[in-house]
Amino acid sequence: MAQNIDTRIVVLGGGPGGYAAAFLAADLGMPTTLIDAAPKPGGTCLHVGCIPSKALLHAAQVIHAAHDAAAFGITFGEPKIDLAALRAKKESIIGMHNSHLMDVTKKRGITHVVGRGAFIDGSTIQVENGPKVRFQTAVVATGSVPAKLPTFEIGSKKIWDSTSALELETVPKTLLVVGGGYIGLEMGSVYAALGSKVTVVELTPGLLPGVDPDLVRPLQAKLKTQFTSILLNTKVTKVEDVKDGVKVTFEGELAEKEQVFERVLVAVGRRPATANLGLDKADVKVDAKGFIGTDEQRRTSNANIFAIGDVAGEPMLAHKASHEGKLAVQVINGEPMVWDPRAIPAVVFTDPEIAWAGLMENEAKKQGREVKTAKFHWAASGRATTLGRTDGVTKLVVDPKTDLLLGVGLCGPGAGELVSEAVVALEMGATAKDIAMSIHPHPTLTETISEAAEMLHGLSSHIYVRKPKVL
Repeated sequence: MAQNIDTRIVVLGGGPGGYAAAFLAADLGMPTTLIDAAPKPGGTCLHVGCIPSKALLHAAQVIHAAHDAAAFGITFGEPKIDLAALRAKKESIIGMHNSHLMDVTKKRGITHVVGRGAFIDGSTIQVENGPKVRFQTAVVATGSVPAKLPTFEIGSKKIWDSTSALELETVPKTLLVVGGGYIGLEMGSVYAALGSKVTVVELTPGLLPGVDPDLVRPLQAKLKTQFTSILLNTKVTKVEDVKDGVKVTFEGELAEKEQVFERVLVAVGRRPATANLGLDKADVKVDAKGFIGTDEQRRTSNANIFAIGDVAGEPMLAHKASHEGKLAVQVINGEPMVWDPRAIPAVVFTDPEIAWAGLMENEAKKQGREVKTAKFHWAASGRATTLGRTDGVTKLVVDPKTDLLLGVGLCGPGAGELVSEAVVALEMGATAKDIAMSIHPHPTLTETISEAAEMLHGLSSHIYVRKPKVL
């Protein structure tokens, strides 16, 4: 029988938020216990999410780059895909990070308990087939799991979620992706590059619902050349396991109401992993969607229990979880901290990438807020033309009265790297004039941010902004 543990702080969940919290707590001298269902820390992000998907997306981008090189007079033969080698590379990347996280966990003197934990009261967690952990303070960081739809619950291995898609079991000849959000588009891009004929079906009128349409437009145009079909305003009403795959019945404005796909990937978002945690026994309140309610310090309805990351609400992003985890530990340590970010960046790692931070125009319209915008199309960027990637766009959103920068969005290769400048500018309270007057290196894609700012002040060299005639 496992020996019971008494600890100053326990972190339930070993993902990016959980291990960040545990590591900081240990660094601050707190006796720390980390409980995780997986044998090694990393969570969904490392094991079946961010890291493996980006490894596969890199492989897809290499394939696209080889194809696009023909425009520069460089021609390669058709790529030969060694699926086993690609799978092994993905696993080796995960393994490397796993080993590092285990190493720093041990070096920090953290008690690492493997198993599923659940609260049995407000100060004790019972680990399945393991010890009871008595704590003074707890941080819940159990993350999220793929959302499911009853229509697809037919017990067929031909129907994937994001986790099974990342296993890279096979490259199907035909693949239906259900859901036009970032997970569906990223995984659809991977399989399209590897040779699948990909169809995406989305219930709403556009891809990436909720994302600024000006940023989605260049991506959607590119995906139309990579995917076999993009079905918008379309619903899947029935699926059936058949000999050659999965027969799917659609409802919408399309000619073929029934089609057969070798595999179907259901990517309709994620839901918080708060079920079976015994939260009610710990007097921790959960809302109708399964999210744990928290205050501005990430404290739950039980003052000794905090919640961070996906379980604590949108946006469900790894970097948001990490920052919340550190903040919660600083609060536990007595520091006067509150959760009040001006900008949480988001990235869609397709080709082209989409990234944004702060308030975008579509959100401003919903709020009834007046804003001023500038769009710098990458066709006017010297660096973009040298890359053969003039399909991008950079968009700035500012307050028309104060010139305060409110939001920045980008669509183009490397957008996920470029958006960090926007985050710093937003957090520091910069104006568009501040960005315009900051010298950016030439020729780079970062110039598109400063040139968009210049457009707002009539300073742009590469975009002519027609001025009203003076009567």
